[in-house]
Amino acid sequence: MKLSDFKYPLPRNLIAKYPAKPRDASRLMVLNRADESIIEKRFSDIVEYFKKGDCMIVNQTRVFPARLFGKKEKTGAKIEVFLLRELNHDDAIWDVIVDPARKVRIGNKIYFDDGKIWCEVIDNTTSRGRTVRFNYKNDLFKIIERIGVTPLPYYIKREAKGEDKDSYQTVYAKEVGSVAAPSAGLHFTKRLLTAIEKKGVKIVPVILHLGLGSFRPVEVEDLSKHKMDSEYYEIPQSTVDVVNKTIDSRCNVFGIGTSVTRAVESSVMTTGHLKPFKGWTDKFIFPPYELKIVDKLVTNFHMPESTLLMLVSAFAGRDLVMKAYKKAIKEKWRFYSYGDAMLVL
Repeated sequence: MKLSDFKYPLPRNLIAKYPAKPRDASRLMVLNRADESIIEKRFSDIVEYFKKGDCMIVNQTRVFPARLFGKKEKTGAKIEVFLLRELNHDDAIWDVIVDPARKVRIGNKIYFDDGKIWCEVIDNTTSRGRTVRFNYKNDLFKIIERIGVTPLPYYIKREAKGEDKDSYQTVYAKEVGSVAAPSAGLHFTKRLLTAIEKKGVKIVPVILHLGLGSFRPVEVEDLSKHKMDSEYYEIPQSTVDVVNKTIDSRCNVFGIGTSVTRAVESSVMTTGHLKPFKGWTDKFIFPPYELKIVDKLVTNFHMPESTLLMLVSAFAGRDLVMKAYKKAIKEKWRFYSYGDAMLVL
């Protein structure tokens, strides 16, 4: 398939700027791959699609406030430093994106928190990318939590507010490390999770720390030539045990989001079972890839020509997905991270 196969026009007014309240009040589009039917539900209705013996895999990554606003030494120019990932914990070295990039060169220092914290640029990585070293080598994440701003995606055209610190976070978020939320999980409430568990469903975690790679534009028409950014993930043995038991009992494995799907599909044995892992993945899933672990997929409505849309299309079929997107646009569904959801059966 080609990049242009995943292009579609989206009116800007359908990009959700705020989440549904409560979380599970969003709309849920249910796609059935068997008969290609499409029906509408409320997200809270998702519980009816689970059966005893099923399992549900969630991504327990936690978003940290990755946007820092500082001042350049000497000139005092305002600089945004977007933290991407920690490269070396002991030396406090990070990959970042800076804005405006033209003002930030190797050797420059940028000061935060009234000058108590600063970073020095030690390398250029891309046109806007830099590698920096912070002067604070204790628990830098505590400082970031205090002075950082929630990293709302660029397509949400507003400033982050205090309430975004909670709403742009799943209720089961645990391990700090993402600069973007696993958006399919944003729809779940604690009450809904309890209702699902009461049906005899095991809810198990993986960790995949989301960087900006998921939002990076694909710039080649030939998808086989696209290279994904690497992201760190963990699959514990306890999750493996539950998932493999579910597979062997012929029950359903629900994947909550594309990040969960990438994680488990990066750790498949030749038998079609899951194996434990800690490390990095740059797996790119696009048609005609056949998923091995996930039977049912919960996801949001994604950007045109995005790797996320391609993964969903690999699972559900490109034609069915584009039919669903056309219907969603016509009926004014809400798109992207704070938008409505889709369940693919």
